[in-house]
Amino acid sequence: MEYTLEEVMKFIEEEDVKFIRLAFRDAYGVQKNISVMPGEVRKAFREGTPINARQIAGFRDCPYASLYLRPDADTMAILPWRPDHGRVLRMFCNMMTPEGEEYASDTRKILQDAVAEAQKEGIEFRFGTESEFYLFQKDAEGNPTKQPYDNAGYMDIAPLDKCENVRREISLTIERMGLIPERSHHERGPGQNEIDFHYARPLKAADQMTTFKMVVSTIADRYGLLADFSPMPLPDKPGNGYHINIYAVDRDGNDVVRYAAAGIMERIREFTLFLNPTDASYARLGNNTAPDRVNWSSTGESELMVIETYNGRTRAELRSPDASSNPYLVYALLIHAGLAGIREKLALPGETGEQGAALPGSRKEAGKLALESGLVSRVIPEEILKEYLHG
Repeated sequence: MEYTLEEVMKFIEEEDVKFIRLAFRDAYGVQKNISVMPGEVRKAFREGTPINARQIAGFRDCPYASLYLRPDADTMAILPWRPDHGRVLRMFCNMMTPEGEEYASDTRKILQDAVAEAQKEGIEFRFGTESEFYLFQKDAEGNPTKQPYDNAGYMDIAPLDKCENVRREISLTIERMGLIPERSHHERGPGQNEIDFHYARPLKAADQMTTFKMVVSTIADRYGLLADFSPMPLPDKPGNGYHINIYAVDRDGNDVVRYAAAGIMERIREFTLFLNPTDASYARLGNNTAPDRVNWSSTGESELMVIETYNGRTRAELRSPDASSNPYLVYALLIHAGLAGIREKLALPGETGEQGAALPGSRKEAGKLALESGLVSRVIPEEILKEYLHG
């Protein structure tokens, strides 16, 4: 639904909104925001709200003294944990230059451009997510520890699963913000959880992931816990994955997921830096069931991709990314690589177990491959690439 400015202003008045968070993201997808009062909202929509972007990771070389945040009204959401009187409204924003043009290094714009290219070619992508996180206890002073909240295992139930109430409140809170989680359960690690989302259009899926991480961290803190999405919170336990289910059809409704999956597999080594951007990311790959090779299967245990058809629809699940990545860049790169596979009608390699080229084994190796990649140079602005290589 596309809201007009007048509809936004009416909503603010009717819902007793007193603070509006204008949210944006740094190069790594970490949410940032600036708050304004209702009287500033019209100006934000018409002219943008200025920020000093040079203080934000990925924008330190910005040629402008200020960038301007312009809200996307369709992302309006009340923050349910804030007071009912004098409520807080959040809207995601795009970054604009002083001339009113979209800023090239805004990762939300990078994804919007990828979606536009797919639409020109008659291809629709959707992404579903399965994101894992640990819940850790805090000490008497409120400082985080590495003590898991429970010692439950895969899909255990209470009383072993002490995280059940936290997951339920997270799911209900997200639902109140207009997003619909599909399922949730305890994962294999102690204190480890997973909450999954249905397929959504790429921009909504990226906004959804950003909202999800904020909600999980906020609700965990209310329980006196720390939510940890990092790739390897505990060195001897399963890491946290950010599995992405990929759906793609052409303008005639034909399933083209297998072509897209082949395109992603052919190029994934080139852009692994953006799927796995930290040193800890490479400690996870190859650990427990996390993949470390470019391979696939229809059964899925430790392969890079699980590709299966059920009820006439093909599902391709990419298992290498982790949640330290920026979902806007991740989805943009998957779209571009997938489009190349669809254009070329690439066939998947043979279904493999341990075979297949190795994924980069370190951030340094991944950076070298990204620097040499034509796909990366076409999709990722130099300013962002520089941050990932040297930040």
